[in-house]
Amino acid sequence: ELAPHVDHMVIFSGDGDFRPLVESLQRQGVRVSVVSTIRSQPPMIADELRRQVDNFIELDELRDVIGRPPREPVHTPEAAEEAVD
Repeated sequence: ELAPHVDHMVIFSGDGDFRPLVESLQRQGVRVSVVSTIRSQPPMIADELRRQVDNFIELDELRDVIGRPPREPVHTPEAAEEAVD
């Protein structure tokens, strides 16, 4: 129902169940990108979905843009005691 109002859809999933949706959107002239990863074992994107979309965006390549900064270690007396034990 949204396809007539959308130029480009971005799906943050690698689930192959989205392939029929992608195909339907493309038939209606909507470009579809998917954000997922093939760098994990097993890859977190279904091959048929990756092949169907207009643009595949590797999630790992977005790490610097959308990732959280590393957390500083918490220094508490309890943590120090656990490290000694």
